[in-house]
Amino acid sequence: MNKKIGFIGVGNMATAILNGMLRNDFVKAQDVCIFDLDTSKCQNFVLQGADLCDSIKDVTVKSDIIVLAVKPQNYAEVLDTLSAIDCADKVFVSIAAGISINYIRTMLKQSVKVVRVMPNTPLLLSKGASALCPSDDMTAEDFEPVKTMFALSGVVEIIEEAHMNEIISVNGSSPAYIYLFAKSIVDYAVGCGIDREKALNLICATLEGSAQMMRSSGDDLDTLIKKVSSPGGTTLAALNSFEENKFTEIMVQAMTACTNRAEELGK
Repeated sequence: MNKKIGFIGVGNMATAILNGMLRNDFVKAQDVCIFDLDTSKCQNFVLQGADLCDSIKDVTVKSDIIVLAVKPQNYAEVLDTLSAIDCADKVFVSIAAGISINYIRTMLKQSVKVVRVMPNTPLLLSKGASALCPSDDMTAEDFEPVKTMFALSGVVEIIEEAHMNEIISVNGSSPAYIYLFAKSIVDYAVGCGIDREKALNLICATLEGSAQMMRSSGDDLDTLIKKVSSPGGTTLAALNSFEENKFTEIMVQAMTACTNRAEELGK
């Protein structure tokens, strides 16, 4: 790729994206520009040849694609600083929850090309799931490199911006739900006298296998549930308990709370 990619912020998510690109030779380290207030986060990439920039302006001027990998509460300050730079030929990538394409353009005072992304932490293991939303003026040529950046570390899906806050609960926050579900199972096992590591190994393998069944079995989710649930059997007893305790309703309420919080944080 003949474009330079800049990162404003080099936290966990930026590190995952960078590692995926460098590991797959999608970009040379020499074509990566990075800046973080904590320069220690940059050192691994500097050792590989990345350009450690002096400021966010320096990153932006030198780069064709700029990944805004800072917290939502820092966006106003960052974008205000960059508004004095001519960014007409650049692409901005936002990975912050609740930050809209329009907000970025308004703060930059320019109608720049933007890709709004909701990734998740399994990107760190190249098992990520990222929802992408390009601005309407994005060409295929401009969008493809951004899409590839995330596809190198997992699955990508294109989502309309109207659903980008709702999708947070589907793939952005949902790893935490799954960890909580797994923890409850492991804690139950330990309470019954089963070794914690053995229980964890079994549930991890079960989650991996279940995901593969959803992908490859050809059955829809209701059918997969039924295939594990013999009439009068143990699984059905558990499912009946879930239903009695309104498990589905609890999940919907939790996901709605997640979306509502994204709307509150949104700009």
